[in-house]
Amino acid sequence: MGRSNDYIELTIALQPEQIEPCIGLLAGEGVEYFQEEPRRLLAYIPEPEWSESRKEAISSRLSATLAPQPPITVRHMADRNWNAEWEAHLQPIEISDRLAIVQKNKDFKPKPGQIVIEINPKMSFGTGYHATTRLMLRFMETMDLKDLRILDIGTGTGVLCIAARKLGNIHPILGVDNNDWAAENARENVTENNADNIRIDMLDAEDDLQEILRSPVDLILANINKNVIDRILPAIRNRAPQSRILISGIMIYDEPWLKKILKKLGYSTAGTLYEDEWLSTLAEPAS
Repeated sequence: MGRSNDYIELTIALQPEQIEPCIGLLAGEGVEYFQEEPRRLLAYIPEPEWSESRKEAISSRLSATLAPQPPITVRHMADRNWNAEWEAHLQPIEISDRLAIVQKNKDFKPKPGQIVIEINPKMSFGTGYHATTRLMLRFMETMDLKDLRILDIGTGTGVLCIAARKLGNIHPILGVDNNDWAAENARENVTENNADNIRIDMLDAEDDLQEILRSPVDLILANINKNVIDRILPAIRNRAPQSRILISGIMIYDEPWLKKILKKLGYSTAGTLYEDEWLSTLAEPAS
């Protein structure tokens, strides 16, 4: 039997200034899908991954940081209800004058020379609505991607793979995600954008890292949560010692931790961008 595509929706009542910190806390618990609304945050967890212990862990994390603990409403969200509810909230996002992300079939008039990526996001992370995706894309715009062998870990909608191709990369690109729905969605988006020579595999960044890094890679895109980065960075340094890593999914409060682990593993920081509570860092092997 295939994995259920049903989700658990958590509705958390918050003050506007609490939303970004709350996303960071939930990301630390492995939650990857969010929708921000005025005075509340919607978070989505695959139904097979939901349990009372998961609920208690999330409640404890929130109560320890956000006092008093914000009220949380839990409801089951069937697969058949998801797309319409999600897509109704999406609008075109201009990452910059050079790059925009537009939901499929939405009206949008690009600026002269602006690259447009069309996505049908379904349940995947990477709509451009979250600061971490925007930071990754803005960093990528500043880089010469043409001759790099690129790997995207936690590809979500596939938007970073597609952007790399549209920004001039000429080599095969691999995107991986451990969510079958995300992998399927990324493949659809790659096709819709006529982005050739991009392969999307359903692989886990931790369990399947040896297979993921089987081929040489020059640049690893890692817009994933802090806990996963913490666990896989040592293995990446060992298996792909010459690769640069563009990292996001890290809150500004965790920058000292990130600098410490990068230094310990022999990386230097080539640059850092910030937006709201989030950062993106380009790490490269120290000479």
